[in-house]
Amino acid sequence: MTTLKARLKDDLNAAIKDRDELRSSTLRLTLAAITKEEVAGKTKRELSEDEVQKVIAKEAKKRREAADAFEQGGRHESAGRERAEGVILDAYLPKQLSDEELDGIVAEAVEEARTAGAEGPRAMGAVMKIVNPKVAGQADGGRVAAAVKKLLAG
Repeated sequence: MTTLKARLKDDLNAAIKDRDELRSSTLRLTLAAITKEEVAGKTKRELSEDEVQKVIAKEAKKRREAADAFEQGGRHESAGRERAEGVILDAYLPKQLSDEELDGIVAEAVEEARTAGAEGPRAMGAVMKIVNPKVAGQADGGRVAAAVKKLLAG
């Protein structure tokens, strides 16, 4: 089984051969972010698949935020490029949960937290502790928090 990092490298080489500038620069920056993470700290190490996925997710999130910032600044061409880079990176991440799937998981967690005695706004932390491991990498933290707040508000 090829690792995610190896897949990124293979895809980068293919993108370079195809002269796909957008794809090659996106993958190059992502691999650089992975390498930076590997050499951070006292000793160089290989990142686990989960850690590589987290780096890719962080890079994709940066692209979405940059696209929004460019959009607000009226720089639509730059926003479009950032969005396109985000789409390329999303292909390497697990499929995102639909709103319905996320709401279902959150509803179960709310029940579980209530059974454990968590009530009212203070239940937020308890519910998040239950939900986060279940949706890791499949839903953005902001989406999860919004879904939890909505359900707790009733």
